[in-house]
Amino acid sequence: MSWLLNLYETYESNLDRVGVIEKKYNDREYTLLPISHTTQNAQIEVEITEQGDFHSAKVLDKDDFSTLIPCTEKSASRAGSVVAPYPLHDKLSYVAGDFVAYGGKIKKEEPFAAYIHQLEGWATSKYATPKLKSIYRYLSKRQLIQDLVNASILYLDEDQKLLSKWDKKYEHLAAEKPRIFTAVPGELESVFIRFNVYSPNQALTKVWQDKELFNSFIGYYSKLLGEEDICYVTGNQLPSTDKHANKIRNSGDKAKLISANDTSGFTFRGRFAHSHEAASISYEVSQKAHNALKWLIHRQGKIMDNRVFLVWGNDSADVPNPTDNENIFAMGFGLESSRPKAIKSHTNEEIAFDLAKALTGYSHKLAVKSASKAKVNILVLDSATTGRMAVLYYRNLDKALYFDKLIDWHSTCAWLHRYQKDEQGELLQFWGAPATKDIAFAAYGPKANDKLVKGLMERMLPCIVDGRPIPQDIVRSAIHRASNPVSMEKWEWEKTLSITCALINKQEGYSVALDKENTDRSYLFGRLLAIADVMERGALDKEDKRSTNAIRYMSAFSQHPERTWRTIQNALQPHQAKLGKRLNYYSNMIDEVASKIPMDEFNNKPLTGKYLLGLYSQRYEIYHNKDKKNHEGDTTGNDDDQDSDIADVKK
Repeated sequence: MSWLLNLYETYESNLDRVGVIEKKYNDREYTLLPISHTTQNAQIEVEITEQGDFHSAKVLDKDDFSTLIPCTEKSASRAGSVVAPYPLHDKLSYVAGDFVAYGGKIKKEEPFAAYIHQLEGWATSKYATPKLKSIYRYLSKRQLIQDLVNASILYLDEDQKLLSKWDKKYEHLAAEKPRIFTAVPGELESVFIRFNVYSPNQALTKVWQDKELFNSFIGYYSKLLGEEDICYVTGNQLPSTDKHANKIRNSGDKAKLISANDTSGFTFRGRFAHSHEAASISYEVSQKAHNALKWLIHRQGKIMDNRVFLVWGNDSADVPNPTDNENIFAMGFGLESSRPKAIKSHTNEEIAFDLAKALTGYSHKLAVKSASKAKVNILVLDSATTGRMAVLYYRNLDKALYFDKLIDWHSTCAWLHRYQKDEQGELLQFWGAPATKDIAFAAYGPKANDKLVKGLMERMLPCIVDGRPIPQDIVRSAIHRASNPVSMEKWEWEKTLSITCALINKQEGYSVALDKENTDRSYLFGRLLAIADVMERGALDKEDKRSTNAIRYMSAFSQHPERTWRTIQNALQPHQAKLGKRLNYYSNMIDEVASKIPMDEFNNKPLTGKYLLGLYSQRYEIYHNKDKKNHEGDTTGNDDDQDSDIADVKK
């Protein structure tokens, strides 16, 4: 129940955001819903005068569909042929008193009768507002379809029955296909109507955005709730509910986190006689917790193949998501920028990216500001069926500890990367940890399906948050792909290589700077491969973009280094004449590295992932070794090949 309690507390600490319309990056609107409210997609908006007469109507644009509406427990979870009207806005079959008169079909009881009876109770209560009374007076006249036909929103056939589908034979009714028939999925009976009260004062708040109307229904409905029971979340005696919200991820989401609606299966039977004996949750807590969850998902949740990755703080919703570097880069911590910066020089001191410093600064300010009361929640949700959703992962951490974990992750699972772009779209060279999604593509390739990616993202969470080792199958898969550069384009291999090095570095604690004292066999073989690669690349024309023999034989080299090294050396001989005096420089380097490998270890035993670290660091050292350039008078520009290769990045 702790995740429900933390969501409830989040709602309570953000009461000023209730009903406030916010926009996502794609301009889709969302809000922190008031209790006893939900959202629906409306296709028609009907305006009523203050006197209760029809004024006008229009078909809504798709971007304007989303509507905040009051709802009851039954209407929030209605399905099939069950008649459970929403209190105000609803489908045509519910709100039109002349629905049957114009040929509308109903199965059992008439929906309008239940709707208008429920609306009457609210409109005649002490909680009613003038807008509500105006809408009730109009709908009591039972002429909505007639008015919509007169306004050319709906159409009738030759028998004066409501036209549910458009056909070419009705072209005499309208020059073009009416918009309503493209706005509504399915037959017209399912069109959703929202109401507004027209006033000459155009600044008047819309009905579905009116906080006075929100509070009106909340006050009215609170008196109709069921019996009180102990709430397992708060421990208080409050009106309970056994009907909990759906539409958690989007307006079409039917999956519920809490449900026990089958009395013939084994959801709770065998242990309890009734579902509320298993867990009793109050209506208020359920509403606030679910509404807070929906708001947070819209606001900052990351969804991958319907799996939700959500991180938020009880005191402040804005907390960096450990699975997504872009989320972290976008947040400004303190006065320092937290975006990666381009590295202009190549000294070790400047191979830095100030995320860790920014996180540290934010963590220190947090400690001063809120001591140890601040908490961070990490929640992963997914649904196996259309009706059931599960909590796959949940952690509640002290916020200072959470930031310490992030700092450790971004400091230890880090390497030098060249695939991140700045705000101008230019490639940056930065030091940091790769995002979990990038790790997935490095391990499984860019064509990995969403199911595979979301599974890896979930598995990586404990590694970041709890400090657990990275699963070996992920590391092995990344090493295997990084060892096969010929199977991918140059930019993709460079990205895969740097990400793989970051994963290996998490285990080994190496640095990009070349470790000339390292005598590890795999590391030294990786250095040899790098020298051969750069040596051949330097002999080729700048326009020649083919892979070197060192790169082409890389997969075989990782499995049979001694045998493959002889093949690579033989392939280098035709290029040696083109190197001139640089040949001695590279030959001496090969001799120096090879001499460090003991005779009994210069064999065909497969290499470990450390060879990739040696490869990367040695290439970096050669390409950016200013002493070598000055000594050899090298002005060919070939040392810039590493950067020019990355210029072809397509992402």
